[in-house]
Amino acid sequence: MLTTPLINTHRHLDAKLVNFAGFEMPLSYTSLKEEHQAVREAAGMFDVSHMGEFIIRGEGATALVQYVTSNDVGKLTEGQAQYSCLPRPEGGIVDDLLVYRLPANPKMGMSGTHPSYMLVVNASNIQKDWDWIEQHNSFGAEMLDISDRTALLAVQGPKAVEILQPLTDVDLADIPYYSFVRGAIAGVDNVIISATGYTGSGGFELYLDADRAEQAWNAILRAGKPHGLLPAGLAARDTLRLEKGYCLYGNDIDDTTSPLEAGLGWITKLNGENFIGKDFLIRQKAEGIPRRLVGFRVHDRRAPRHGYPIQNEAGEVIGEVTSGTHAPSLDYPLGMGYVKDGYQQLGTKLLIDLGRKTMEAEVIKLG
Repeated sequence: MLTTPLINTHRHLDAKLVNFAGFEMPLSYTSLKEEHQAVREAAGMFDVSHMGEFIIRGEGATALVQYVTSNDVGKLTEGQAQYSCLPRPEGGIVDDLLVYRLPANPKMGMSGTHPSYMLVVNASNIQKDWDWIEQHNSFGAEMLDISDRTALLAVQGPKAVEILQPLTDVDLADIPYYSFVRGAIAGVDNVIISATGYTGSGGFELYLDADRAEQAWNAILRAGKPHGLLPAGLAARDTLRLEKGYCLYGNDIDDTTSPLEAGLGWITKLNGENFIGKDFLIRQKAEGIPRRLVGFRVHDRRAPRHGYPIQNEAGEVIGEVTSGTHAPSLDYPLGMGYVKDGYQQLGTKLLIDLGRKTMEAEVIKLG
């Protein structure tokens, strides 16, 4: 398995380690519930250094990123980020990702003459995404894969500013949501401090040199301990994102799902510049979207699991569960899944097929 720069730190903390996307990653350190609640009520810190980072720069950078992503990068100014996806010609999703418009940085060859971008992609898709973007780079853009030399720490929760502020001269409270600055934190220079995250509890994501990851991790852990910060693993990351209705690639979205079906129309700018799959998605929207990704609450104590059939009240199969868990903050099971068009309205009654029995469920708005 591959490892992140913090693998020895995780072992020292007695983390439960698992194989995730080919990386040896911490599933949990203490317990899922404790780590989940720390993020909701105080703060948690995640090692997400397994994610991939690409730099796209040069004369054709904007044209390339605009063509391969569904959102409108033309709306980004330096220091802003956006959520987006890499669509396929026939509506599938190669990956979901973050796009950062970088400020000029002579140290990285970014003169400011042409916009430069950082694309942050899922660990399981690093090579796949690189090949996909490179395949469509007819614009002469320069591409750099900096994944191996980049560490990523996510400090998430309502006390994130309070914990991190003594470690930096950057005024963290002044960073707008989905914006970032470059500065020093915990004695580490040239850190991208980004007001983003995938937990729904606020906080920051910190991109830094891999060889300085342990220094930053330990400093933040010490600073956060009096405030209730805990190291948090993949298990809590999954329950946190699911409570908020955030998609997980490979579960809720993949090469066969349309961004319109997945409720990602807000990052799919059909009235903007041309991008891969735009014509297909325009047709799909006009002809009617055949299925919809919905969130639902289960009126039972068992959590739904990926692949369970979803039925209507008459017992007809109308879809399939893509994600499910017992939500620690809510103390009841919930899930996400695709259902036929017409069953997506809030309050719609569903049945989750367990094989020998069914569980009653109801479509709700997650988050």
